[in-house]
Amino acid sequence: MRRLIPLLLVLVLSSCSSAPQPNVVLVIIDDLGWKDLGVTGSKAYQTPAIDRLAETGIRFTRFYADSPVCSPTRAALMTGKHPARLDITNWIGGQQKGQLLQADYEWQLPLEETTIAEHFKAAGYATGFVGKWHLGEEGFFPQDQGFDMNVGGHAAGHPASYFWPYAREGGSPWDVPDLEDGQEGEYLTDRLTDEALGFIDAHSEGPFFLVLSHYAVHTPIQAPEDMVADEQTRLDANPPCPEAPFEDDPVWSTTRTCQDRADYAAMMTSTDRSIDRLMQALTDHGVDDRTIVAFVSDNGGLSTLMQGRTSGPTSNRPLRAGKGYLYEGGIRIPFIVHDPRSPAAGLRTDAASTIDVTPTLLDLAGLDVPDVDGRSLARPGQADRPLFFHFPHYHGSGNRPGGAVIDGQYKLIEWFETGDVELYDLENDPGERNDLSSERPDLTTELRSLMDAWRADVDAKMPRPNPDWSNQ
Repeated sequence: MRRLIPLLLVLVLSSCSSAPQPNVVLVIIDDLGWKDLGVTGSKAYQTPAIDRLAETGIRFTRFYADSPVCSPTRAALMTGKHPARLDITNWIGGQQKGQLLQADYEWQLPLEETTIAEHFKAAGYATGFVGKWHLGEEGFFPQDQGFDMNVGGHAAGHPASYFWPYAREGGSPWDVPDLEDGQEGEYLTDRLTDEALGFIDAHSEGPFFLVLSHYAVHTPIQAPEDMVADEQTRLDANPPCPEAPFEDDPVWSTTRTCQDRADYAAMMTSTDRSIDRLMQALTDHGVDDRTIVAFVSDNGGLSTLMQGRTSGPTSNRPLRAGKGYLYEGGIRIPFIVHDPRSPAAGLRTDAASTIDVTPTLLDLAGLDVPDVDGRSLARPGQADRPLFFHFPHYHGSGNRPGGAVIDGQYKLIEWFETGDVELYDLENDPGERNDLSSERPDLTTELRSLMDAWRADVDAKMPRPNPDWSNQ
């Protein structure tokens, strides 16, 4: 944690000089798993540009999405508030029921909320958004939430296609807007990068705040044929999976246990090239020395689906499960902050989450930090508190409604259908295989009470019994 102290000194010095305000770029990768990067241990995917970003910045090894699905986490990223406080606890449009009726939730980020873009705009920044939004229908788009420019951001959570015209014949809700002037063979990740670089070119005099929110690596898993062929050749030369890469765990699900898909590897390569182009553009414009770049995912990698389905494209092992679950594979994600004004670089091992991104970036830019659920990670000791998770919904991963709390090295998961709990020691059992709840009843009770009190404080909505449920 002490490695960020030089960063604070930079902030103090810059506030007392005529140094220009720093630019800020926030890169969000959709469904990027904790182990999908070379720097986090992937042997199947090649991410040299992202790895360089991590090596020159701060990489958080215990960073969490505040939800195991996208819309709630994106709301947290935009506001610094917990999804449960915002009542955005499910991906918008996700409707399932079982033994319980899922909790009610908001289908848009309310305009009354102050977004990170509105904070930067008030400080004189040009603000741009490129890519996936998924925080409401028309009237609640990025341009309604403080962004001067919006390209590609609308209500849908994934593209109709990753290839131009990014639409289905006859039209669909998943057609990506604002990109109609493309050409045959154009790839979405490349095009969104072009749009982001165009914004930087137009505002290189600064200061600017840019969110590059890639649809990759969300389904549909699609990449250019030549890139997939290259990745397949590389994987065939050194097969990553010695045996069938699946197991039925958790009990309701099938989980991919090894990274072995060439099409997903090609999407990762494309994403990495986007970061390389972004960093080169900052250098070409001469603003690389005053541009903060943050890199984050919105939930764990898609490795786990309802039992029998084996189309989850990646693996989060040694972490358990994936997107949709409150196990580590569903919520632990990469987070990197590169601030060229600071000599600080290395690892941060304290636990933090996506509610901390807004206050951290505002603080690093020298702006006032709002009173929100998140805390600035630029200030040592600020992140030392329990992290709470609330997902009162069913999911295609096989997940059942539940909640969780992480306090220090311990994590408690509660299942709302039965009231059962699981307790794990994440320091010694990051794969969450050894349930300690019966061995540590006092700690189990303490953490459960802590979670109950937090839910009451944020007025977390709970699921209800399903009167039509028949478990036959």
